[in-house]
Amino acid sequence: MKIKSASFIATAVRPSQYPFHELPELAFAGRSNVGKSSLINKLLNRKKLVKTSSTPGRTQCINFFLVNDAFYFVDLPGYGYAKVPASIQKKWGPMVEHYLKHRNPLRSVILILDIRRMPNKEDLQLLSWLHHYNIPTPIVLTKADKLTKNKQYQQTKKISSELALSPEELVVFSSTSGQGKEMLWKKIEFFLQ
Repeated sequence: MKIKSASFIATAVRPSQYPFHELPELAFAGRSNVGKSSLINKLLNRKKLVKTSSTPGRTQCINFFLVNDAFYFVDLPGYGYAKVPASIQKKWGPMVEHYLKHRNPLRSVILILDIRRMPNKEDLQLLSWLHHYNIPTPIVLTKADKLTKNKQYQQTKKISSELALSPEELVVFSSTSGQGKEMLWKKIEFFLQ
């Protein structure tokens, strides 16, 4: 996809703060420090549109980005980071759940996992929850550049087996090299039709 424009529109902690529009939305979910912000920046050919941080748990709101004046990318807060205060962690669950359950323009949630780690209990719970609500969920394995091609293959097989999927259903992605970018855009374009 050719990116002509991409801009930050809003940050929200409650529905009254969501942008009002009829355009399709694609949300990005994953545990803290999995590379969500870097992935979105890579897809949009931007270096700093979505703020990245080496400190996990930085994204604490739902952030909306308008792309090509045609659709939105929605960056959800990362989950599962222990050093975020418990009071904030408690707010995240209901905030994100309300968005996922009630947001009409939502077309898909792209679940992001670190290729170096096996899916944990929270990843599996979220995936199960999304399936329960019939929300299409392509899965992306980030940080592929940290592994050799052989190790990428082995990890993809292990993770796909854990998720009861075929390895071909997973997108192996690197925000450094751009590996998997085209494949992920194909999946995104399918949900935007």
